[in-house]
Amino acid sequence: MLIEISNLVHQYASGQRALNGVSFSIEATNPVAIIGQNGAGKTTLVKHLNGLLKPTSGKIYIDGKEISTQETSAWSKTVGYVFQNPDNQLFLDSVKKEFEFGPKQIGMEKEEIATRLEMVSQLVGLSKKLDVHPFDLSAAEKKFCTIGSVLMMNPKIIILDEPTCGQDLLGAQRLNQIVKQLAELNILCITISHDMRFVAENFERILVMRKGEVVLDGDRQTIFKEREQLASSFVTPPPIAQLGLKLGLTQLAFNAVDFINKLEEETQNV
Repeated sequence: MLIEISNLVHQYASGQRALNGVSFSIEATNPVAIIGQNGAGKTTLVKHLNGLLKPTSGKIYIDGKEISTQETSAWSKTVGYVFQNPDNQLFLDSVKKEFEFGPKQIGMEKEEIATRLEMVSQLVGLSKKLDVHPFDLSAAEKKFCTIGSVLMMNPKIIILDEPTCGQDLLGAQRLNQIVKQLAELNILCITISHDMRFVAENFERILVMRKGEVVLDGDRQTIFKEREQLASSFVTPPPIAQLGLKLGLTQLAFNAVDFINKLEEETQNV
């Protein structure tokens, strides 16, 4: 999987310039997080990846094919987008119908739909709620229903927009499992999130956006040490990383077990 974005500019009809010459590439299927304050251009950026928005100027290629060469409906087979608000995506009267709708539209065989239904419903934790109306689900379950409906299409890329909104502890743990499972399935997961704990635990590569530009692009160790740049982008590192920074750890930790191990390591080396 290769995504190439070159000098991408997007200006809305109102005159607001949301993207200012964004350029970067993503190769392979390791999960990538995009962070930054509201209005930084994150959602505008990812909506270009399946043609929901058209560039004012600049180019986007996926595996060598320019986005503009196909309609949005065609790209939906390759790039799945999960909206921040599930109510904007759900419209049928059962979870099962939501899951089956997309695959039927693209002509997926019945046997494959049945196989994927079993796998996806287990992954998102809704295997026992296939006959439930989506609007009778909890807020967290609605989010998993939309994730499942997109995964049913077997995309190469899935975009999650603020997936932790409305999630409890169990929901957050399931999201962690989903991100890991997607990587194992060679599906590229690109996620927009304000939840730095979730980002730090699950995403090795992080892009930081500010005022329509990518101001930082690197691994999480590098990104969360850039305190001045993060502050100017209104991003706060997760608490455990902040503690590591205050203690002067050369290698940050992003969970309690790693923190204890790294603290012991560096204390012994003093």
